[in-house]
Amino acid sequence: MPDQSIGITLLGCGVIGGGVTRILQEQRDLIRARTGLTLDLIHVVDKDIATPRPGLQIPIHSDADKAIDDPRSKIVIELIGGTDAAAKFVDRALRLGKPVVTANKSLLAARGPELFALARQHNACIGFEASCAGGIPVINALMHGLVANRIDALVGIVNGTCNFILTRMKSHGWSYAQALAEAQKAGFAEANPAMDVSGRDAAQKLAILATLAFNVRCAEPDIHTEGIDKLQDIDIKFAEELGYVIKLLAIAQRHGPKISLRVHPTLVHRDDMLADVAGSFNAVSIYGHAIGHTLFYGRGAGQMPTAGAVVADVINVALGLTPLAFSQLKIFPDQVPPADLLPHQELLSRYYLRLLARDEPGVMAQVTQILGQRKISLSAILQHEAKDGQFVPVVITTHQAREGSVQAALQEIDHLPSIQAPTACLRIIDPPKEFSAP
Repeated sequence: MPDQSIGITLLGCGVIGGGVTRILQEQRDLIRARTGLTLDLIHVVDKDIATPRPGLQIPIHSDADKAIDDPRSKIVIELIGGTDAAAKFVDRALRLGKPVVTANKSLLAARGPELFALARQHNACIGFEASCAGGIPVINALMHGLVANRIDALVGIVNGTCNFILTRMKSHGWSYAQALAEAQKAGFAEANPAMDVSGRDAAQKLAILATLAFNVRCAEPDIHTEGIDKLQDIDIKFAEELGYVIKLLAIAQRHGPKISLRVHPTLVHRDDMLADVAGSFNAVSIYGHAIGHTLFYGRGAGQMPTAGAVVADVINVALGLTPLAFSQLKIFPDQVPPADLLPHQELLSRYYLRLLARDEPGVMAQVTQILGQRKISLSAILQHEAKDGQFVPVVITTHQAREGSVQAALQEIDHLPSIQAPTACLRIIDPPKEFSAP
């Protein structure tokens, strides 16, 4: 739709919505010069109409239905968040045949197949670049730049709150509680941080990314999810001694015809590029059969990076690029089969185990016997000196072992009278191999 005036309705004028209004107003001439499009913000809707919005050039109101129904509204931006009111308004817009741009990963993870099918039924489309990694164009890369690649693995730091907390724990020697308090003070963590620190936010993003990467439908319940809320600062220190950094990773990997999906704290070797991703930054490593390893790095959250991704989606919709891709590409969750999942108990990984063991003869012999019976091979043991008879931390790293075998061994180890349960268990990632083109 070049050389046209495009009416935009914005639902939700919080932090990200405020950034969107700034870009649409302040960069109006730049966007017109680059694209031939005049993007006219005709409605800004928010339930809070009392708070002043300095710089907003049009009145704000609370009637979402009126704004969506307005014939001048050609594209609807949904930045309300959640899965209740947002779903209702997105549904309404799509049924009117109006394209929707959203940053709402919770809505897409929960109701993506239904909403994409609805959009297709009414000749509309959905732009969702900002839903997964803020300003990083990883969705565009999967849909376009990497479309000729068989994707074999996707490994990402996709939650800035957790990465900020883990960075502070490592660099300052803080406890999890101290680092969380700092994240809340800095505005990176909500007053109730459960969605982030439990790993659910990362899992919802992984469901969206993995669907596009592997051409299979992935949902949040498919993903084995562990957060950082039970992580101990002692494990950060031991990992560093062993040459690793702990990151909350979202991992999707191909295993023949099956796919493994998981989110958990992971030991990443200090030589891996992901180990250097600090603070609130995000990074996503993608391994394709033709390109090998490629890394997407940048600000995965924040007002302006996310708002930039939203406006880019609006431009791509208005230019007809997103509608064309939506009608031609067979990668969206309403068009692909459910993922053939590798059961988590069958996963092969290396492991970091931290036992609290009584410092007395025979304890490690019992532990290694249990591990050996489960065919779990040790690669290293780390123990600091302590007084006889005390409980002391003993760190064991393993070679590749089956998840189910490791968990069964830990249950047995934790029942030993010389072990103070629970034993800490974290996975160690070896970077996926770069596959050569056949």
